[in-house]
Amino acid sequence: MKKIVDVAVSTDPIDNFQNIVDYAKEMQGVAEFLHCDIMNDNFVQKNTFDYNVVKSINSSSAIMLDCHLMVNEPANDVEKYISAGANIITLHYEAFKDKNQLAEVISYIKKCNVLAGISLKPATPFKEIRAFSYSADVVLVMGVEPGASGQETDEETYKKVEEIHRFKMDNNLNFKIEFDGGVNEKNAQKLRDLGVDILVSGSFVYNSKNRKEAVKFLKGLE
Repeated sequence: MKKIVDVAVSTDPIDNFQNIVDYAKEMQGVAEFLHCDIMNDNFVQKNTFDYNVVKSINSSSAIMLDCHLMVNEPANDVEKYISAGANIITLHYEAFKDKNQLAEVISYIKKCNVLAGISLKPATPFKEIRAFSYSADVVLVMGVEPGASGQETDEETYKKVEEIHRFKMDNNLNFKIEFDGGVNEKNAQKLRDLGVDILVSGSFVYNSKNRKEAVKFLKGLE
């Protein structure tokens, strides 16, 4: 049976606030999520936007907001993103020196009726976050180094997806596997087959002549 997945279209290729809002409106009812790439020039060498922009997007569109915090000390801002209207808040494992704090923040997000995600960079093995996957709603696998749109997918991350999916099945866990980085027409089918539930797309959808058809292709509907 052909697997149909969700698509989260990313804000990363867009550098203008109004264009992000317009894109969110265009993609509501087409993609399941707007993947808000939040960077503040410390965890990665790029600065995008913060919870104030997320709040504005939320008030201007109906699309669900998948907020990926690529920042150091994300615990300081989690409550602000919850108030801004985030539907998913994903934290980077590598951003926490104190892993007990990471567990506490995941728990707090869930108590606020927001989905909690944990993300890992390409070089971070799954075994590092395995214990957190039992409580996370989403495990986000980075197929590229975070911080720049349009990169080619690191081939080793396919094996990581396969490992995570096998672990999920073996332990009867319910988290969604999300994949971000280099998703396009060449690897979407492979990622779906490996067990990905949510495909994040930046450049592929945004630069497509027909964005709706591009999303349908990634979902597995074409």
